[in-house]
Amino acid sequence: MSELILYTNPQSRGRIARWALEEVGADYEVRVMAYADSMKSPDYLAVNPMGKVPAIAHKGKVVTECAAICAYLGDAFADKGLAPALDDRADYYRWLFFAAGPVEQAVTNQAAGFLPKPEQGRMFGYGNFDAAIDVLEGAVAKGPYICGEKFTMADVYVGSQVMWGTMFGTMPKRDAFVAYGERLQMREALKRANELDDALVETNQIA
Repeated sequence: MSELILYTNPQSRGRIARWALEEVGADYEVRVMAYADSMKSPDYLAVNPMGKVPAIAHKGKVVTECAAICAYLGDAFADKGLAPALDDRADYYRWLFFAAGPVEQAVTNQAAGFLPKPEQGRMFGYGNFDAAIDVLEGAVAKGPYICGEKFTMADVYVGSQVMWGTMFGTMPKRDAFVAYGERLQMREALKRANELDDALVETNQIA
């Protein structure tokens, strides 16, 4: 058994974890989980009780949640330089978890048609959709990457949110978002990750 396992489905957020793994150049085993059965099997629920992907198991330790996986891999493979130095992580943590919290909540609620009333804004971590998107746009526009001049694991997560959002219409195609996504699409690791997941889709390993 490999010391690093990726549990995923090519039509899921598992693509984020795959990209992160390709960025660090890790050797890893892939286990494709089907929505219809194996994702809810007792064996997989022992890995992730939520019955969702992705998850990784590294040296016997399980990590779930895409932002956590990105942060973990940045540290576990520190020699790749994809996590800033400890004394330079303010923007790294700020935008990684802003995207995982307020942005994802705002986008999913908006897509589901759940729109908080103005007086409910303080109840929600994102306030309202427009506010969260405006803040994200301002952060991305400073570029070229979310933490400045250097690509980091935060870009894997933030960039995935931006690219998916603009592709599927859950996030507006603002110039800063489009330009950011175009820069990220040049990453060789992302190209490899997409090729691997696209191949799984073509072989129908997506149930």
